[in-house]
Amino acid sequence: MPIKCIIIDDEPLAIKLLENYVQRTPFLQLEATYLNPLDALTSIKPNIELVFMDIEMPGLTGLELSKLISSQVRIIFTTAYKQYAFDSYEVQALDYLLKPINYTAFLKAATRAKEYFEHFATSEHPETINTKDDNHIFVKSEYKLVRVEFDNILYVNALKDYVRIILKDTPRPLIALITMKGIEERLPADRFCRVHRSYIVALDKIVNIEHNRIKIGKVLIPVAEAKSDMLFQMINT
Repeated sequence: MPIKCIIIDDEPLAIKLLENYVQRTPFLQLEATYLNPLDALTSIKPNIELVFMDIEMPGLTGLELSKLISSQVRIIFTTAYKQYAFDSYEVQALDYLLKPINYTAFLKAATRAKEYFEHFATSEHPETINTKDDNHIFVKSEYKLVRVEFDNILYVNALKDYVRIILKDTPRPLIALITMKGIEERLPADRFCRVHRSYIVALDKIVNIEHNRIKIGKVLIPVAEAKSDMLFQMINT
C-alpha cells in the first residue's frame, strides 16, 4: 500500500516541486498540501503516515508543529537552513532535506520512510536484543536473529521506538525495534559511548571531534553538552 503523505510549506514553488517528486515516487500517495501550518494542524487526517514539512513558517514553525501532531506520523523536514539539523534529531525526524532539494535526495529520504513502515508498521511487540558475549550481539530484526559484530558497528541512531545500527561496509542500516537504553545496556561500555539522546558511537570509529560534533566516516554526529566530559575522558584513557 502506498504511504499516505502531506506537504506543509509556506512557499508555493516548494510545494509544487515536492508534489512533482511525490508523483514520481510510486510508493507515495499525496493526500493534501498546506501553505499554512495552522491549517495543517487542524486538518491532518488520522490516516496520514508521513509529512514533508518546512521548518521556518509563519505562525508555527515546523519544529513546533512536529511536537503537536500524532507521534505515529513520521516527519521529513525540508528547509533552507542548515542550523536546524540538530534540532530535527531532537524531535526524531526520519530525515532532513536541505533546499534546494533534488530528486535523488528526496527519493533517498522517502525510501527511508518506506523501510520504516515495511519493518514496523504492523509490529505489535518491540523486538529485543537476545544475547551478548565478548565480540557480538544478536539483534532480532525482520523476524529473524542477525549476528552483529561489535567491530562492524559505526554508530547507533534512535528514531522513536526503534534503532538504526550503521555498520561498516554495509550500505543499508540494520533496523531493530528496541529502545536506545536497551541496546546501550548490551554494548560494552569500554567500546561504545552514548554521546546524545539519539546516538551511540563506537569509540574506535571516531575520525575527529570538533565543535561538539563527532565525525565517523562522512557523518557528523552531535555531542550533548552533558556527555562531552565523559566522552573526552573515555577517549583519553
